[in-house]
Amino acid sequence: MTTGAVTAEAAPVERAEPAVTIRWWREIAYILGFYGLYTLVRNEFGSAAVGTEHAYHNALRVIRFEEAVGLFHEATIQGWFLGAPLLLRALNIYYGSLHFVVTATVLAWLAWRHPRDYPTWRNTILIGTGLALVGYSLFPLMPPRLLCDCAYGAGPAAAADGLPHFVDTLAVHGGLWSFDNSAMQSLSNQYAAMPSLHFGWALWCALVIVPRARHRWAKVLACLYPLFTLLTVIVTGNHFWLDAAGGALVIGVGWLAGSRLAALMVNRHRRGGTVSEASPVPPTPPEPADPVLGPEPSPHRRTGKEPAAQ
Repeated sequence: MTTGAVTAEAAPVERAEPAVTIRWWREIAYILGFYGLYTLVRNEFGSAAVGTEHAYHNALRVIRFEEAVGLFHEATIQGWFLGAPLLLRALNIYYGSLHFVVTATVLAWLAWRHPRDYPTWRNTILIGTGLALVGYSLFPLMPPRLLCDCAYGAGPAAAADGLPHFVDTLAVHGGLWSFDNSAMQSLSNQYAAMPSLHFGWALWCALVIVPRARHRWAKVLACLYPLFTLLTVIVTGNHFWLDAAGGALVIGVGWLAGSRLAALMVNRHRRGGTVSEASPVPPTPPEPADPVLGPEPSPHRRTGKEPAAQ
């Protein structure tokens, strides 16, 4: 009896999913350090260091552009809500606090439940926020609520230029904090309006949640979140429509750069023969073939061929 040689098909190599570990202490240190730097740069010397005339001139440029494309209706929309003081106070609280809480919660949820996606979206929000700092530095912008004769406002120039009247809802109806304090006015950069990170961060949250949430109600809430945030920044007089478009732009650029950076890190670890938190485990090489029977059939794939015997 002789045994014929059998040609077995090579088994496809499957890449195992590695256990991904997020070093929480390091991530928290990164994010807190970055946000501290962001706050320092954003508020460097406060509004007092930025010329009011310069910020007002940039506001006029935004307004004229919006007028040209038919978007300058912020004062009209705000006027619809001025008769609801309790709602305006709630919106002031929402604007001043909730975007921090929601963004931090979504970032932690992403790291916990979807660690493979975490590096890309962490990079996205950090890069987008960094780009916003560039906007605040190069384009100080007076928000609509300061187009009035008030501290750090446009003064009589706004009325002379025929601009509509806006209400500073935070000053009138209050919230968790206020700019009425002179120290707050001088330290905080009230002209850091272009782009709107309130809208940008809310959009980032929706982009993270919608493709990954299991429940439809969670997806719906995630979609509504940036829309409600957009309404809030307009009604409270903190931003123009164009500021929100700028927020979407920096998040989009942040994703392009952040996803590319994450991919480069994976490739670097592959070339170095190491496995990072975001890189796959290198495939296991196949077992050497038996000189008579050929390679061992893969346990994941059977060829359906048996050795022939005579």
